[in-house]
Amino acid sequence: MAAPEEQELSQAQTEKLLQFQDLTGLESMDQCRRTLEQHNWNIEAAVQDRLNEQEGVPSVFNPPPARPLQGLLGWSYYLIMLPFRFTYYTLLDIFRFALRFIRPDPRGRVTDPVGDVMSFIHSFEEKYGRSHPVFYQGTYSQALNDAKRELRYLLVYLHGDDHQDTDEFCRATLCSEEVLTFINTRMLFWACSTSKPEGYRVSQALRENTYPFLAMIMLKDRKMTVVGRLEGLIQPEDLINQLTFIMEANQTYLMSEQLEREERNQTQVLRQQQDEAYLASLRADQEKDRKKREEQEQKRQEEEKARQSILAEERRLRTLEEEKERKSECLPPEPPLDDPDSVKIVFKLPNDTRVERRFLFGQSLTVIHDFLFSLKETPEKFQIVTNFPRRVLPCLPTEEQPNPPTLKEAGLSRSEVLFVQDLTDD
Repeated sequence: MAAPEEQELSQAQTEKLLQFQDLTGLESMDQCRRTLEQHNWNIEAAVQDRLNEQEGVPSVFNPPPARPLQGLLGWSYYLIMLPFRFTYYTLLDIFRFALRFIRPDPRGRVTDPVGDVMSFIHSFEEKYGRSHPVFYQGTYSQALNDAKRELRYLLVYLHGDDHQDTDEFCRATLCSEEVLTFINTRMLFWACSTSKPEGYRVSQALRENTYPFLAMIMLKDRKMTVVGRLEGLIQPEDLINQLTFIMEANQTYLMSEQLEREERNQTQVLRQQQDEAYLASLRADQEKDRKKREEQEQKRQEEEKARQSILAEERRLRTLEEEKERKSECLPPEPPLDDPDSVKIVFKLPNDTRVERRFLFGQSLTVIHDFLFSLKETPEKFQIVTNFPRRVLPCLPTEEQPNPPTLKEAGLSRSEVLFVQDLTDD
């Protein structure tokens, strides 16, 4: 059976381990784990015990081999000094807060964040060479957004120019072949100097305690969260091991975010497809309604046109009938049978009926036309033709002959047979 320190941690224990490291700033994962195990993984008790040690109060798990009286005196001294220490640190915080307004840090004004990052990259390469992890060439906010969009880890490095361990860390660890290969293949890497406004702004957000400082950030519970902090000088192998530990501890969160995003994308694609299908169906229905309205409108127009045509035809027929009646009323009376100046004419109509009437030689051919026009059997348009020799009688006035000739001038005899030729179709 494996020893307790070698047993695999649960997800909840891993989260508490990383949270305890963030709160206490301890660099050693093993020390963090031992402290939590001593407190049965009660993170509040472990943190309080760690703070007590920093204040000079002995740990409940590592009491000094002192006599009970000395322990009692130490606790009494601590309790007596506690109000004074609280007042001192409170006044110190107030003084520091007021000092910020009196003498604001010039790094607090970020005017060119991209320029700050690029300036740091340039100075880093001048001092340490170009063999280093690929720096993200953009602002911290842009790096966060890209890591969130691509569901990748973001490793943030804050460069302390004047710290004693910075130079060794950059040369021996950050620029080592195994570290740069590890970082380049697994995460985005953003870095800046805290002497630059953009780096200082990020340091204020991440609250580092010492340098070199690294923070691992990822999308967790739909927000970019710091899931690991590495502070102080660290060797390449240890750096890779701790980064691997952090990534493995949070892999389930990353996979969960990936699955959730895929589900959202699939839901969005499905909704988009449904919307497109609905719009296509709507356009088809609208097109069908449009065609139906056009057909109905065309049918209505045709019906209206037919109705108007019928009305026009009815008006035309009424006008024609009225004209026939008027022509009939205006006809001169038929001359007597024994009138020596009379002409007997037999008209053969297009429907093979015969009509007979007498006219006077001195009457115009227009009278013959008006007589035939007044008959119901006569076509609306017609001309009068002699049989032999065949000729059309000029019964109606024209520009060349405004006054049609008389029957005598037309060469008609006392008894004639004339043919009525239908011109309606023409």
